Amino acid sequence: MTTRAWILPVLLVLCGSIAVTGLTLEGSPGAAAAFLLVFVLLAGVNSPLIFPRSIGALEAQRRSAADGRPIVFWRPGCKFCIRLRIRLGRRAGQLYWVDIWRDPAGAAAVRAANDGNETVPTVVVAGRPHTNPDRGWVREQLPPSA
Repeated sequence: MTTRAWILPVLLVLCGSIAVTGLTLEGSPGAAAAFLLVFVLLAGVNSPLIFPRSIGALEAQRRSAADGRPIVFWRPGCKFCIRLRIRLGRRAGQLYWVDIWRDPAGAAAVRAANDGNETVPTVVVAGRPHTNPDRGWVREQLPPSA
């Protein structure tokens, strides 16, 4: 995993730790604990940990061609990607996720679909890219739940 994906989560934890230290030294351990919890949660949500395991773009395209499941091109820290991931809930595991910061072919595919921009999430269904689609539409593209 690239270190770039972890910069924001690490900065959130460090900033939270500094603030917590100040609150603790001022005699507010309860506020410090609550503050640290908020920063750790923000770091977790902005980390690659909340996303299903990423695969390479070429492998995702091969699998999608075989079973018709959508491909989601994303990057850590993208609020739109996080929102899509959270709103898909458990069904998110039915899609193929490609982290464009880890996969140059994925980044190239996104640039090709978005006039040279790395705009994510870009969801590819049946070979057609859709930039920042509605969560409901993405759910409709999934196979029925077992």
